[in-house]
Amino acid sequence: MSRTMIEVNDVTMRFHMNNDKIMSLKEFVTTALRGKLHYDEFTALDHVSFSVQQGETLGLIGRNGAGKSTMLKVISGILKPTGGNVAVHGNVVPMLELGCGFDFDLTGRENIFLNGAILGYTEEYLKEKYGEIVEFSELGAFIESPLRNYSSGMLARLAFSVAAMVQPEVLIVDEILAVGDAEFQEKSRARMMELMGGGTTVLFVSHSLDQIREMCRRVIWLEQGHVKMMGPADEICEAYTG
Repeated sequence: MSRTMIEVNDVTMRFHMNNDKIMSLKEFVTTALRGKLHYDEFTALDHVSFSVQQGETLGLIGRNGAGKSTMLKVISGILKPTGGNVAVHGNVVPMLELGCGFDFDLTGRENIFLNGAILGYTEEYLKEKYGEIVEFSELGAFIESPLRNYSSGMLARLAFSVAAMVQPEVLIVDEILAVGDAEFQEKSRARMMELMGGGTTVLFVSHSLDQIREMCRRVIWLEQGHVKMMGPADEICEAYTG
């Protein structure tokens, strides 16, 4: 019997957005001290609930601004919801913004250990996996170069290699497979399928409905912060395009 790995219970996320056209810090401080700052409230997620079972790959689709990335950040623990709660059972590897958790002044090698430590892995374990990570990334001698010299494709290779070569119980992926050349995308897709087959629970956001159909059995369609539809991948993708 599979266990529930992610529980999202009635989650709401509101942001206060300043609607004054303030052009400098001095102007902001002056306006704030006079109590004249004006905010609009923006609801990014509105009473969202769902759960993900162990070994399941759940897809999240929706137009830009629908709340997908906010949802991933709430589940990853980067954002605290305004209302409701999230419970995640097991170690989480979030692959959200490229280079998140990296130090651009350090080399690729140093960042493998830094990023791995942030994800909760010991130095011994990372040493054991180091060769595998470098080989998968195909960065070669660039592994000894500072990250500030990396292209976005090289960053994607490193980020994916660290996340995919360790053994996450929950993997959260935001469009990572869209970055890099076609060959590396295919290798990343194959590794994701391997992780999924090995029991890793995956929450996957992509604008590619072909990828969603291939990798997910179940899909949530978010629209303006609400769950518009939830169900089998083919059915939801068809409704979304229709």
